[in-house]
Amino acid sequence: MRILTGDIGGSKTLLQLTDYADGEYCIIAEERYDSRAYDDLEPILACFMGGVKEPRADINGACLAIAGPIRGEEVKPTNLPWSVHAGRLQRHLGGAHMRLLNDLEGAGYGIACLEPSDLLVLHAGDPETHRNCALIGAGTGLGEAWMARRGDAYEVFAGEGGHVDFAPRDALEVDLLVDLQAAIGRVSCEHLLSGAGLKRIFDFLAVHGYGAVSPALARDLRGADPAAAICDHAVHGGSELARLTLERFVRIYGAQAANLALTVNARGGVYVVGGIAPKIIAALRAGGFMAAFLDNPSMSGLLAGIPVSIVLNPKVALLGAREMAIRAVMGHAV
Repeated sequence: MRILTGDIGGSKTLLQLTDYADGEYCIIAEERYDSRAYDDLEPILACFMGGVKEPRADINGACLAIAGPIRGEEVKPTNLPWSVHAGRLQRHLGGAHMRLLNDLEGAGYGIACLEPSDLLVLHAGDPETHRNCALIGAGTGLGEAWMARRGDAYEVFAGEGGHVDFAPRDALEVDLLVDLQAAIGRVSCEHLLSGAGLKRIFDFLAVHGYGAVSPALARDLRGADPAAAICDHAVHGGSELARLTLERFVRIYGAQAANLALTVNARGGVYVVGGIAPKIIAALRAGGFMAAFLDNPSMSGLLAGIPVSIVLNPKVALLGAREMAIRAVMGHAV
């Protein structure tokens, strides 16, 4: 069985072609593309398939995990000017079974495929087996999803909680909200919990005198990835302003993870996914994330029992998409 899978986000598109037989996988080809360099997904697929050197074989099934809300057979990625339609892609792939997932939905199905080494436990908690779990992932945007047990496996439900209103928790965050409202209007959690959000927090702290911008940091901020520059100078560059930025980002992240955990009663655990978390492990482990997560007097007992883990495997959504593609071909799609 030949399977095509993809993890498509606002910054990167990862595609993989795999042969599957008797529970074993053989990766035929895998490539990463800059999503923003293309006008749509189909040219990327054409480029990927054109580069496959193995003898051509029919693709039996395909599943793509895409950062955006799925509406029927179509998705318009939140941070890309694309329109992805399952029917068009199916014809492009010769009629293969096709399924579209939200990227956090794909990550949820991929959780069961992970090894223990793919997880870093921030808080052990006291997990309740077979109870709901939650996923939250900051990257180009902010994704959220939850998992509910159905029989012997979990079913994953994609949400768009990254676009709920940002709720400040102290005077600094109130001022941050007021400043951002003046600049952009309504402020969602994604406006802060994303690569662009990290830069917004940095700019706010800089304007309000929380530290100086060194010449080296100013130079790196002009590069392709300002958020990465801030993280690097926070950890290695000795910038107090960058350190305070990352610390505040982590606290806002922990608070929103708790909001999601309470919303879906995630007594089975919270999984932190997305592109940013593995790059800021030290900051996440420093205590601010869990302090914010647990800071709810009326629900402190419930939150203290919820385990929180960082997913270190960057291909977790790809793993989930592969599993769902196989299920679709074998007639066991959820």
